[in-house]
Amino acid sequence: MAFISQAGPSYCIRTEVTRCTSGHAGVFSMTNNLEASRMKETCVSFSSSSRHSAKVGQILHLDNAGAGIRRGHRGIVAASPPTEDAVIATEPLTKEDLVAYLASGCKSKETWRIGTEHEKFGFAFGTLRPMKYEQIAELLNGISERFDWDKVMEGDNIIGLKQGKQSISLEPGGQFELSGAPLETLHQTCAEVNSHLYQVKAVAEEMGIGFVGIGFQPKWGLKDIPVMPKGRYEIMRNYMPKVGSLGLDMMFRTCTVQVNLDFSSEADMICKFRAGLALQPIATALFANSPFTEGKPNGYLSMRSHIWTDTDNNRTGMLPFVFDGSFGFEQYVDYALDVPMYFVYRKKKYIDCAGMSFRDFLAGKLPCLPGELPTLNDWENHLTTIFPEVRLKRYLEMRGADGGPWRRLCALPAFWVGLLYDEVSLQNVLDMTADWTPEERVMLRNQVPKTGLKTPFRDGLLRHVAEDVLKLAKDGLERRGYKESGFLNEVAEVVRTDNFMTGVTPAEKLLEMYHGKWGESVDPVFEELLY
Repeated sequence: MAFISQAGPSYCIRTEVTRCTSGHAGVFSMTNNLEASRMKETCVSFSSSSRHSAKVGQILHLDNAGAGIRRGHRGIVAASPPTEDAVIATEPLTKEDLVAYLASGCKSKETWRIGTEHEKFGFAFGTLRPMKYEQIAELLNGISERFDWDKVMEGDNIIGLKQGKQSISLEPGGQFELSGAPLETLHQTCAEVNSHLYQVKAVAEEMGIGFVGIGFQPKWGLKDIPVMPKGRYEIMRNYMPKVGSLGLDMMFRTCTVQVNLDFSSEADMICKFRAGLALQPIATALFANSPFTEGKPNGYLSMRSHIWTDTDNNRTGMLPFVFDGSFGFEQYVDYALDVPMYFVYRKKKYIDCAGMSFRDFLAGKLPCLPGELPTLNDWENHLTTIFPEVRLKRYLEMRGADGGPWRRLCALPAFWVGLLYDEVSLQNVLDMTADWTPEERVMLRNQVPKTGLKTPFRDGLLRHVAEDVLKLAKDGLERRGYKESGFLNEVAEVVRTDNFMTGVTPAEKLLEMYHGKWGESVDPVFEELLY
C-alpha cells in the first residue's frame, strides 16, 4: 500500500523520501527551476511556464530534504513534514500544476529504475498470533541499532525506519513493509530483498518472531489484529465501512508485493499503463497466494485481490478511461480530482475530510477547510490514497500480486520489467491485448481471484495467455542483457507445458496440502511460507 503520511509532533522537520523509481530524483530548491524544467521537457507536451516549474520544483525539493538530527550513529526523523513547514506556493495551484507534477516524472531510458515493495505478516512462534505494536517497536529499535537505520517517529511512537533510499513502514495491522531503493537491475533488487530479510530475521528470531509470505492473514480475525498508532489510520478505519464491506480487511489483513517503474514520455506512460492494466489479472493469477480466512479455505485463490472489489469502488478497479483515445496525464488528474479524499494535515492534526473532493479543495471550497487552498504536498498525499490495479504517480505502480515467499518477491519485478522496459515486448503486449473488450478486462479482474489460470478466456484458458506473456517477459529480460531471466523461474513453473501441474497456482498448492498432509489445519502454512 505504502501511503505517504504526514505525522504529528516529531524530533525534527524532515521529509520522508518518497520512493522514486529513478535513481536521479535530485534535490530541488526554489531557485533550481532550470533543472525542474529540464526534467519536464522530456515530456515535450508539457513545456510549462517557470511558475509551474517552480511549483513542481517545490514538491521535488521536499522529496529530499536535509538530514535529521543524529544521535550517535543513527538519526531520528519525522514521518513527514507538517504542511505548514513546507514551502508554500505564492500563487494558488491550478489543474495545469497538477498535470505538470505527473509529467515531471518523465525520465530518459538510461535513468529508468526498479522500485520493489513488499509486505509480510509477523507472528509469534509459539502462538502464531500477530505481532503486537510493542513487539514491533522492539523489532524496529533492534534493527535500527544493529544495522544503522534512522528511526521514523510519529509523536513518541516509532513507526518505521529509513536508510538511504530504502524505508521500512507499518501498514494498519502491523504488516511490515520494505519500500526498496530505486535500483538498476533485478540482481540488485534480489540482493536488497535478501539483505532486508536477513536483517529482520536476525533481530526477530531472538524475540521469538517469524514472518510469513502470504497475501491474506490465514488464521486470525479482524478482532485479533492490533491497530498501529498512526493518526491517518483512524480516519480510514471510520470511513471504510461506509463505502464497502471489505475495506477493513484490506487495511488489516492483506499483504502485497508490487513494483514501481518509470516512463520516458506521456506516450510511453500511456502504453505501459494500458499494458499493465490489461495484464494485471495474469499477474494476480500467477502470484495468487491467499486461499485461507480464519483457518479455513475461503473459496478464492487470491482473497487479497477479491477484497479490492468491495473496498471502495470510487478509488479502485481497472480504470476503463485509460484505454480511451484521449487518455493522458490530464485525464488521470481529472479522475484523481474526483476521488474522495481521506484527510488533510494541518497544525499537527489530521483533519477528517473523508468523502470530500480535491476538486473543491482546489477551488477553496473544501467543507472541512473552507477558504483554504491545497499545496503540492496535499496533492501528492492524495494520489497515494487512490488504489487502482495500476496507479500513476511520477511513476507507475503494478499492484495486482499477492505477497509470497522470497523467490516470488524477485519474480514479480522480473515479470513486469521484462514486459514494460523492453520496447519489443511492450509492443507485443499492446498488440496482443488491443482487441480485448472492456467487458473482458472486467471479467478477468473479477473472475481470476476465484479461478486463477483456469479462468476461461475466449477459446481457451487464461493459462494459455499467461504462457505467451511469460515468454514475452523472458525475451524482454534477455534483450536487456543483464542475465536476469532466471528470476522468472519461480512463476514459469506454473505454466510450463511439460509440467503435469500446469496452471496450478501457489494458492492451489497450499489448498492441496491443507486437504492432505496438513489435516485441514492452516497452522502449517506459517512454517511452509516462513521467510
